[in-house]
Amino acid sequence: MRRTLSILACLTLMWLPSVAGATEPLEGVDPEGVTQFARLIRWSGVFTSCFVILGAWIVLRVMRNFVEQLSGQFATRRLLLQKLATISQFLIYVGTGLTVTMLSFRIDERVLAVIGGTIAVSVGFAIKDLVASFIAGIMIMLDRPFQVGDRISFGGEYGDITAIGLRSVRLQTLDDNTVTIPNNKFLSDITSNGNYGALDMQVSMTFDIGMDQDVSRAREIVTEAAVSSRFVHLPKPVVVHVEQVIHQSYVAVRLKLKAYVLDTQYEKSFQTDVNLRVLEAFRSKGILPPAMLVRGVQAALVS
Repeated sequence: MRRTLSILACLTLMWLPSVAGATEPLEGVDPEGVTQFARLIRWSGVFTSCFVILGAWIVLRVMRNFVEQLSGQFATRRLLLQKLATISQFLIYVGTGLTVTMLSFRIDERVLAVIGGTIAVSVGFAIKDLVASFIAGIMIMLDRPFQVGDRISFGGEYGDITAIGLRSVRLQTLDDNTVTIPNNKFLSDITSNGNYGALDMQVSMTFDIGMDQDVSRAREIVTEAAVSSRFVHLPKPVVVHVEQVIHQSYVAVRLKLKAYVLDTQYEKSFQTDVNLRVLEAFRSKGILPPAMLVRGVQAALVS
């Protein structure tokens, strides 16, 4: 069977120009070299490699589903489980690649020379971006600017890292969109990491009120709304900063809340909860938003 496939390969390469309409045989083709290359392939191993790849794919699917189920049951161990799943996935990829190579080729000096020359000359330019992404993936695993489960901002996208592969990183945005980013992009662009391996994360919110309002009372309301939320992470501080800002061409007072949510997945729920509490309390206490002050005009009219 191997000899028959070798003969067919030689005949195809010799007569391909005639089929395409050429008047002369293809130059530079060495039928003997093609035959030797075909002999280096272990055809039974190629068939077996298909089952190896299928088995690896099944193992990855089962492992991914298993990790998702465990993450749902043990929320505090979710990040650890996802880290282990990422490392296991990387090892399966490498192991499958080595196994397929060992099964499909008769490894000797000639095979190493043929494979090395083919990759370096024939395929090198075609896979340069893939190789760059692969190397960048290894650097991400070692340098760890982020990890699976982190909430990051990159290239205008904001969401959670769901997978770190050999070629790309998958990011799930808060709008439930999956964004695929090549690994080599992270080597030159800036990445903002919100929690860096922790479950809790700092959340900032701003509230603007008028210059003539009760700032101290407003600050107390914002602080109370944050510390009484069921999503707040109280072991870390809750801070409210006060500053004057220009709001639509007039001066206002800005209250900037900095608090920690107990889990990144509750970020928007925490913001909604605090905003509703603050708005309701401002309305009940008569604290008004910024507005154009007309006291000077009224005083001039009275006088």
